[in-house]
Amino acid sequence: MSVAAPANFNAEEADNLEDIEKQFAVKAVQHLTTYWAILEKVRGSSLRLTKMDDDIYEHLKTDFPEFDPAVPLNEDEIKSKTGKERWRKFMMAYEKKIDDYSFGTIVRTSPKTEYDQEGTIFVPRMQFYAIEIARNKNGLNDWIYEDHQKELAKAKEAKS
Repeated sequence: MSVAAPANFNAEEADNLEDIEKQFAVKAVQHLTTYWAILEKVRGSSLRLTKMDDDIYEHLKTDFPEFDPAVPLNEDEIKSKTGKERWRKFMMAYEKKIDDYSFGTIVRTSPKTEYDQEGTIFVPRMQFYAIEIARNKNGLNDWIYEDHQKELAKAKEAKS
């Protein structure tokens, strides 16, 4: 299901309607479920999330030279006034280049953990792309594929 706002919709003045929030949450969970399923089938280091992965990665390294994809994300830092301004400037470069660049999605705070309630934060899609592209390029999500392959092998062995 696609959720589109009317052309005259002003998010700044809108009420937080529970049904709309639920629809956004459902879409965010669908996105994370799909992404996890892909990471189980393909090594993150060989995965491309967009046609612009290389450009996004280089831009991230330029605008956030301190960013280390292996280090867990600090939500307070990301969502601070300065953090929001830096990320907004970064994301706006993709406004007309990446579909749904500002749509809310969920990112794991650490590349070493699965999705869970304590280890995730809600971020714009472009921020998710930047973080996950960096993690994938650095091989930090490959463990998901490897663990899944081990599980499949065990299941196959158990059937034999």
